[in-house]
Amino acid sequence: MAFPTIFNFLQQLSENNNREWFHGHKPEFLKAKDSFEIITELLIREIGKYDKEIGTLQAKDCIFRIYRDVRFSKDKSPYKTNFGAFLVPGGKKSGKAGYYLHLDPDGSFLAGGVYMPASDQLKKIRNYIFTHPEELKQIISKPAFKRDFGEISGDKLKKAPRGFPADFPDLELLKFKSYIVVMNYNKSAVFGPDFLNEAFETYNHMNPFIAYINKALS
Repeated sequence: MAFPTIFNFLQQLSENNNREWFHGHKPEFLKAKDSFEIITELLIREIGKYDKEIGTLQAKDCIFRIYRDVRFSKDKSPYKTNFGAFLVPGGKKSGKAGYYLHLDPDGSFLAGGVYMPASDQLKKIRNYIFTHPEELKQIISKPAFKRDFGEISGDKLKKAPRGFPADFPDLELLKFKSYIVVMNYNKSAVFGPDFLNEAFETYNHMNPFIAYINKALS
């Protein structure tokens, strides 16, 4: 199974986050990276069954680099201690909503949506919610959605966004700075025999929410 290979490497990396150790353990990194690519390819295949744009992606275009950008960070650790992949129409830089996988010995999660979109994109989403609130409320009130995600996650404004009336009945839906849903997993759950099948089902439950956000951004 691929997950122990990935987690064992990441755990060691978190305890030895320096270039000398990393270069001395490059074979282990490449093995873990290959395992993560296989998992990402499986996700592309399964999600592509109901989101056709995802089915055209390649794993290498979805996976984030392990190297950290430390230019503006107080933490100068050179490497991330997680593996992440974002499956999104048009690729990671498209600005659209997509499906995210995060594997980390300290806490893994599945997520979907759009995180901290640019101001023009955020305005598009809010405008669409303002004119189509019932469609979103139906999506987030479905039993499978509420069971898996509870509600939309992310930081919110305290007041109405600029340009929107404060008496809008569904104002809370407009206050989000990100529009994401999240389901968390501990290591034992990830190592379980049914994790991938559960992940496939969870992403399927995300799909209407992601499709809604992408309609807003189109």
